Amino acid sequence: MKKTQRPNLKEKIGYGFGDFASSMFWKMFSVYLMIFYTDVFGLSAAAVGTMFLLTRIWDTANDPVMGIIADRTNTKWGKFRPWLLWGAIPFAVIGVLTFSTPDWSVENKLIYAYVTYTLMMMAYTAVNVPYASLLGVMSSNSNDRTQLASFRMVFAFAGSIFAFVMVEPLTQFFSHLTDTPNPQQGWTYTMLVYGVIAAILFYFTFAWTRERIAPPASQQSSLKADFKNLANNKPWFILLGAALSTLIFNSMRDGASVYYFKYYIGLPEWSLFGLSFGITTVYLVVGQAANIIGVVLAQPISKRLGKRNTFMTAMFLAAILSIFFYFLTAEQLTLIILLQVLISACAGIIFPLLWSMYADIADYSEYQTGRRATGLIFSSSSFAQKMGWTLGGALTGWTLAYFGYVANAEQTEFAKEGLRYMVSFLPAVGALISALFMIFYRLTDDYMAKVNQELSARRSDI
Repeated sequence: MKKTQRPNLKEKIGYGFGDFASSMFWKMFSVYLMIFYTDVFGLSAAAVGTMFLLTRIWDTANDPVMGIIADRTNTKWGKFRPWLLWGAIPFAVIGVLTFSTPDWSVENKLIYAYVTYTLMMMAYTAVNVPYASLLGVMSSNSNDRTQLASFRMVFAFAGSIFAFVMVEPLTQFFSHLTDTPNPQQGWTYTMLVYGVIAAILFYFTFAWTRERIAPPASQQSSLKADFKNLANNKPWFILLGAALSTLIFNSMRDGASVYYFKYYIGLPEWSLFGLSFGITTVYLVVGQAANIIGVVLAQPISKRLGKRNTFMTAMFLAAILSIFFYFLTAEQLTLIILLQVLISACAGIIFPLLWSMYADIADYSEYQTGRRATGLIFSSSSFAQKMGWTLGGALTGWTLAYFGYVANAEQTEFAKEGLRYMVSFLPAVGALISALFMIFYRLTDDYMAKVNQELSARRSDI
């Protein structure tokens, strides 16, 4: 019997839960892991930058492998949903180990970091590639896909906000369980809390979602054919380049922000509703809230301008606004927060468009070749995310080292100047390149409507 029903509200919420879980961990990695390794774990910035590069190159190679495996998974639950169930607990456990600090020599700590971080990213891949691919098989309706992508991103940024808001009180609380403050313990127990929440939410994503689109019945498993089709898919290459550049932009801004406030701005507190928050937390939370605004705006703006033009315009604006960021001084906190809102809103617009466009590319590939490889195509989204994070993280570590950063010390003026570049000009380059890629993207909304009409006709004939 064909599954013709479209996703209801419960299913959309269930799908969103998966990215709430992933984003809690992703933000801990992208924002706090570097400073955890340098200021708590005790590794040098250069060593961490190199570790990020080497381990993440290995990790990005796992993404297409996981996509291939997921495409060839056949269970009563579908191809992609089972991986959320199987991977939830390993994901949580390894995340806790990544933020644990054994009392070893610096050399052995570095080895421990390499091993746990590599395992963490493999666990992330095993869950996140199938999770991303799930969007491509829950519905063939373009509006449904944009809504699902929007739900996903709203929950993703909600997860990020939760992680940012809770990280300071949780690490402080757990660090002071003993008479002698223990920040290492604080980070480990905080990740334990996040891990339990993530595992539970992954289960709900598995339980509440459904897979409705299957490969054509006549399609035979052929890895060679899948890769050949992917190699000839020009829109896939263009979107991959745009996504990679966008994520370098985000990774640089996120990775440098904690250092920027700790060592350039200082750490003043802001009060809101009688509560005091560190300025770094305010900056990050406001950014995630603005991301959500961007996600909400993505659908109405893209309906008017089209996905491609909306994407391109948002990235051009993000590049220009990021350049302005350089010229703000430490005393201009209000303007810093305002620019964070504007830049983050532009970035938020991009993400639901990206996921919806990957689904379009999977349809385009089926339209052109008669074969569907949803997992392989969507694995490129994880590939781009991780490679962008890889390059952004490595650049962050190396740039800190180049400008003479010293952990937990007063920084030189040269180092402070470097921090300003790392939140302005360097990410602006990534945003600009992303916008330039989209000039060459040709899968417009009108064209994809014709593609989906033809695919629907083919499927109804089966």
